[in-house]
Amino acid sequence: MARIPLRGLLPAMALTGLALSAQAAAPKTDHHPRYDYPTAVRADYVIGCMASNGFKHELLGKCACGIDTIADMMPYDDYEKADTILRMQQGGLGDRGAMFRDTPIAKEEVEKLRRAQAEVNLRCT
Repeated sequence: MARIPLRGLLPAMALTGLALSAQAAAPKTDHHPRYDYPTAVRADYVIGCMASNGFKHELLGKCACGIDTIADMMPYDDYEKADTILRMQQGGLGDRGAMFRDTPIAKEEVEKLRRAQAEVNLRCT
């Protein structure tokens, strides 16, 4: 019978344990959002969500659910437009910012995102 050296077995067992605990901690879901968003955008949303809630680890799943819900409800191009408009509104552009506040297109794009965010509040508890 071949002997397995403990020196090589212990790190492998530790990695297996870490992988199993990570799988157990990850929420189980078969849900795939309808629209595909870039990974960096998803990560940015989750980081921003966690930052605005004090970086509490228990909110990781809720924040990830948030971007999945938004991706379920609106194409990435619409999300990107609404996000840009909101950033410009908050950017303190003075009179130049009016076109990001007062136009029907800007209002419509932001309203799409607000509806998706309302759905996040319902789905992601």
